[in-house]
Amino acid sequence: TDLRKRFDAVVVAAGATTARDLPVPGRELNGIHQAMEYLPLANKVVEGDFVAPPITAEGKHVVVIGGGDTGADCVGTAHRQGAASVTQLEIMPKPGEERTAGQPWPTFPMLYKVTSAHEEGGERVYSVSTTHFEGDEDGNVQFLHLVEVEFVDGKLTQKPGTERKIPAQLVTLAMGFTGTDVENGLVAQFGLELDERGNIARDADFATNVDGVFVAGDAGRGQSLIVWAIAEGRSAARGVDRYLTGASSLPAPIRPTDRALMV
Repeated sequence: TDLRKRFDAVVVAAGATTARDLPVPGRELNGIHQAMEYLPLANKVVEGDFVAPPITAEGKHVVVIGGGDTGADCVGTAHRQGAASVTQLEIMPKPGEERTAGQPWPTFPMLYKVTSAHEEGGERVYSVSTTHFEGDEDGNVQFLHLVEVEFVDGKLTQKPGTERKIPAQLVTLAMGFTGTDVENGLVAQFGLELDERGNIARDADFATNVDGVFVAGDAGRGQSLIVWAIAEGRSAARGVDRYLTGASSLPAPIRPTDRALMV
């Protein structure tokens, strides 16, 4: 590529922006959007790019699928846009409010959190899975059909007789990300190899399979927090320095394989 010809080394820090989708019947209906299609537009209104957002929750029954931080952002944004109701769905059971014996310190505990967005209102529903969407004659989503789920032999299984539908005129999908956007051109143009998780593969020095090309942050780690990206940037800088000079005294806070402590 032109970049590789012009520079002695290149660091790819393009993020992990391929959103997890929900391939169920009715997904093609109008009014169903990825969270990152919906949220940036609200920011652009604040910045003055739009008088009103192209996608708005005003007067609508909103359903947010996904119980993480991005889902909470969708909840808060929908409230501020004047939604008629806001419901957040999570497929996993409701976490407890205290650390369990199976998640001892210093592992990261899965705890029930109430963010400022949740304090604004809305309903949170746990242990449910979306089966399909229902629309009107004009192709606009009107209802979301769901079913309760439970763990059976370690697998999430639908509970018979628990099917129901809820009003949904705007649905945002906030179910996380699956890896680097391979359609953005960088992966193909550089000829970068991916790992089994769909991220750009790298070695101990954050170097990819292409000579002189390195990767740092979510593009190589997968969706994570900014503190990991900052640490990876510093470590990748040392890898680049070693590649260019043969040695480096720069600090490397983490290794590519380091992860948060989990059980």
